Amino acid sequence: MPSLFDPIQLGAIEAANRILMAPLTRGRSTREHVPTPIMAEYYAQRASAGLIVSEATGISREGLGWPYAPGLWSKEQVEAWKPVTKAVHERGGKIVAQLWHMGRMVHSSVTGLQPVSSSATTAPGEIHTYDGKKPAEEARALDKADIARILNDYENAARHALEAGFDGVQIHSANGYLIDEFLRDSTNLRDDEYGGSPENRLRLLREVTERVINIVGADRTGVRLSPNGDTQGCIDSHPEQVFIPAAKMLSDMKIAFLALREPGPDGTFGQTDQPKLHAKIREVFVPPLVLNQDYTREEALEAVASGRADAIGFGRKFLANPDLPRRLRDNLPLNQDNIKTWYSQGKEGYTDYPFYGD
Repeated sequence: MPSLFDPIQLGAIEAANRILMAPLTRGRSTREHVPTPIMAEYYAQRASAGLIVSEATGISREGLGWPYAPGLWSKEQVEAWKPVTKAVHERGGKIVAQLWHMGRMVHSSVTGLQPVSSSATTAPGEIHTYDGKKPAEEARALDKADIARILNDYENAARHALEAGFDGVQIHSANGYLIDEFLRDSTNLRDDEYGGSPENRLRLLREVTERVINIVGADRTGVRLSPNGDTQGCIDSHPEQVFIPAAKMLSDMKIAFLALREPGPDGTFGQTDQPKLHAKIREVFVPPLVLNQDYTREEALEAVASGRADAIGFGRKFLANPDLPRRLRDNLPLNQDNIKTWYSQGKEGYTDYPFYGD
């Protein structure tokens, strides 16, 4: 019977335990989306994770609209990431870069460009900018030349991730961002080979994954999906018809691992009555499966011991507890995170959460 604290092989990556640090946007880079030195300290503090999945990292200027989030499209960004990956490796940790195109969830005041998506839609609500939140703008539907360019951007970012010292990458295909906007029928209104049937809506995910695998290898490529519920106005009417075939496709491509973010009806960061799909996905996905969203210590222990999951991703618990694996192993009390400093600048709420006993 596996334990949450046992090592696990995630493709080519040897993880010391099954407690993964989930991707967490923190906003500590520059306005030019260049990582800063404090990020090395932050990630190194959390190097006892079996694997760190970095905060979502933009593949292009067009695709990154989050203020002060990092990118991986320029040589300057690559050089600034190197001290971060080095610091994690010096502590014995492993880290992969999460590759991100935000699709329609950007504002032109940040990117200088009109948002893009699978179709000409507008996200609900408001979008983060450097001047506070602003109403979402209508996205431009990507044409085939745009898609070809974006595939090149993913390939370029994957190559840069290796140059920066990351152990691999995770393709962000969840949470209402670009790839998710192609997957789901509420946002994908296309009538070409990228729209309509579930098979067509999977096409961009498949093509991105193929391009990334060509650079880093399947055994260093992970994918993140959020099969159930509405995220930022992005939902599918029959998610089982899309995400189970997606998982089977990714399994056949022999990716290193698949992570699922699955809120429930009582979720603390998103709620839905759409059923979770991990059990059905487990039937078709052979490599390691990582589950994420609101797991307590007891739930995480049970999920791994029962075989429902091979590992568990923790987000906010890792944000506030740099020594989370130790705290979970020894059943120690947890620090509580402060939402006011999730995206603020500086070390407060970033590198000043104490280790147990400090």
